[in-house]
Amino acid sequence: MTCTEQPIFSARAHVFQIDPATKRNWLPASKHAVTVSFFYDAGRNVYRIISVGGTKAIINSTITPNMTFTKTSQKFGQWADSRANTVYGLGFSTEQQLQQFAEQFKELREAARLAREKSQERFELANPALSIAAPEPGEEKLFRSKSAEVELTVEKERVKKMLSEGSNAKLVAALQEANSSVEQWKKQLAEYQEETD
Repeated sequence: MTCTEQPIFSARAHVFQIDPATKRNWLPASKHAVTVSFFYDAGRNVYRIISVGGTKAIINSTITPNMTFTKTSQKFGQWADSRANTVYGLGFSTEQQLQQFAEQFKELREAARLAREKSQERFELANPALSIAAPEPGEEKLFRSKSAEVELTVEKERVKKMLSEGSNAKLVAALQEANSSVEQWKKQLAEYQEETD
């Protein structure tokens, strides 16, 4: 994290961590209320919750799509961080602050989910070699992007039908573009069917 990064949202709270021995008691991680901020780490394309007390980071938690912030009382909330293998607790001075923090957490968790999906798509697009080395996933990706709701088993039949009727010019064009000729594509599909069968 660089100093030039601006926090997306900051709040002051007392920070606690679950006692690793009992997993029941809260241990105060800060003597006083400290600033707890949401940051966007552009380098890694992730959102983090960071809180620094003195010279050390009390919280450095990367928000993942499956994290949940739970309000356990009117002014206290907590979330589990499996990477840090701990549970963080935050005590706020007002209910409103807790509410704002909870809403921000929810928003950024959703943003983290979208960022993860985008980076997976980018990875697949940035690696055309993948679809050459392994035509199966490439083929599946092509079908799914054109008709996401159709399952693979039905797709095989539908694609054959579409090709024979020429009812979906877009699909045919996409297939021709992806593989310089339909023949080559048919051959790949046949191999793919053999493998899945």
